Amino acid sequence: MLDTSPGGNFSHSSFVFRGFPALRHHRWLLALPVSASYLTVLLGNGVLVHMIQRTESLHGPMYLLVCALCVVDVLSATAIAPGLLLGLVFGWDRISLAGCLTQMFFTHFLSSLESTLLLAMALDRYAAVCRPLRYAELVDASAATKLLLFALVRSGSVMATLVALAGSLRFCGSNAIRHCYCDHMALVSLACDGTETSRAAGLAVIVCFVGVDIPLIFLSYVKILSAVFRAAGGGEERRKAFHTCGTHLMVMMCFYLVGSVTFLSHTLNIRIPTDANTFMGLVYILLPATVNPVVYGVRTKEIRGALLRLLRGRNSTTLEGSPAARTQT
Repeated sequence: MLDTSPGGNFSHSSFVFRGFPALRHHRWLLALPVSASYLTVLLGNGVLVHMIQRTESLHGPMYLLVCALCVVDVLSATAIAPGLLLGLVFGWDRISLAGCLTQMFFTHFLSSLESTLLLAMALDRYAAVCRPLRYAELVDASAATKLLLFALVRSGSVMATLVALAGSLRFCGSNAIRHCYCDHMALVSLACDGTETSRAAGLAVIVCFVGVDIPLIFLSYVKILSAVFRAAGGGEERRKAFHTCGTHLMVMMCFYLVGSVTFLSHTLNIRIPTDANTFMGLVYILLPATVNPVVYGVRTKEIRGALLRLLRGRNSTTLEGSPAARTQT
């Protein structure tokens, strides 16, 4: 569909997703792994949020940040997975320009919000390990409120500007988006002309988030490991600390690296096959959302203990209400 004006200018008002072109008529095969991943995201993050809310001992700053990360992960996956599944199963691949820009905003807004939360979690752990005597002073309700406002304003303003620039372009050529959701540069690359500002804004976003957040996160974990290695008495404690920090950093690096490659591939004219670029775009959204409940939840001693107590409580309740238990009574 085209929007026309008296001056002869026209622009597409709807687009068609063309991710995974090599699969062609067999794209429906991807529905099973995508739906399984999405259900895992909903279940894993939902259980963790429910448990943190119900357990009073997990209402500290670190666990509330984990809870916020889970909510953001669920929203990020929900921004793309339902529409993707409809396209894979029923072939509903068309989206309006307004719908595309809306999806673009929420996808990138939530991803940038996750980046800020990862930075906040790293700084929280740094304060707890390296400044334990001042932790209560540094990390309180006021600091958490300021951090939340900063994250929302930072991500919202930057991504609103990015989407507004993309929405001001004219799309008079192909209306086939070579992706499975509305990625910023996948849409901008279809514009007729005048994309320099949008491309420059895309680079600025990478600098603003990846260029700032990654060094601070890495520096925080280096400081944490240094403090643990100095204080730990045995090799087992050091091994656990190194393993925990290493796991966190690997998940974060996967998130940032894949996101940067997919974001910059169009901006810097890096030739990546459409199937590979689309797959990386899915990994960027779904993989962290799938593994974060394990990395930041189950692997955390306090959360794991609360989960075990919750499960034991339910099992005992079930046993007490069983016919055998009532007969014995």
